[in-house]
Amino acid sequence: MTILALTTALIITMILLLVSFWLPLMTPDTEKLSPYECGFDPLGSARLPFSVRFFLIAIMFLLFDLEIALLLPTPWANQLTSTTTPLLLATTIITLLTLGLAYEWYQGGLEWTE
Repeated sequence: MTILALTTALIITMILLLVSFWLPLMTPDTEKLSPYECGFDPLGSARLPFSVRFFLIAIMFLLFDLEIALLLPTPWANQLTSTTTPLLLATTIITLLTLGLAYEWYQGGLEWTE
């Protein structure tokens, strides 16, 4: 019975893969391949690189802001038996994040331009 189900699933998967490969009609032209910017013709290259500073600021935002936002409600604290363990863990994490933010600020990592 399981061999029949496995064979049927495999056949249906193969058929769907073949149909999805051959079914769409690809007719690219210059208008379809051009970047779209709010109805205007593109002003420059769409492949301009971002500054590395942008990525550093984004990573620091994720590290310091979102972790604290996820840490403060502490839904995992209800699952623990001791009340001091979640408080100590949350305080330690917030202290480490605050020290990391102070270090980044001191090193100049939050400066957008140098």
